[in-house]
Amino acid sequence: MKKVFSISGLPKLLVLAAIFCASVTSAQPVLPQRSISVAATQSMHFGSFCLTGTGGGTIVLGFDGSRSSTGAIYLSALAPNAQPAIFDIKLCQGRNVAITYTPTTTLTGSNGGTFTLDLGPTERGVSGTWFPVNTDCSFITTVRVGGTLHVPGNSPAGIYDGYFSLTFAQE
Repeated sequence: MKKVFSISGLPKLLVLAAIFCASVTSAQPVLPQRSISVAATQSMHFGSFCLTGTGGGTIVLGFDGSRSSTGAIYLSALAPNAQPAIFDIKLCQGRNVAITYTPTTTLTGSNGGTFTLDLGPTERGVSGTWFPVNTDCSFITTVRVGGTLHVPGNSPAGIYDGYFSLTFAQE
């Protein structure tokens, strides 16, 4: 004899269907972002300076924005002001990032001439250093970069510019 669904059997079927739907909607939470995002937010600038003799010298720009010179270089207080390069890193907590860079690059002058830039250190350490990122996916970890500018004594006045690259690898 075949049994036909009764009214009392229907609610049991609906309850099972509701439990099945609930288990589908309560899936695992979304996994945190695994990709690293880096944005350059400020260019490096050594500020205004002039040669006071023929010997040349260096300008050291700290990652904190401090500036000092050696040799025949006078540091001017005129604008533009000195500033370190700044990069913002976004990556979820519990991760480490390594920063690597080529230690030396050349800057070219608008009226000829070249300067050599020794990059680093950063506020997170020298090239090859691993450091942890801030506490969660909503926070930005800032990396400030300084360097040493080598100015030859025969350098023509002008604006000197160039590029450097940093590599950020996640662990």
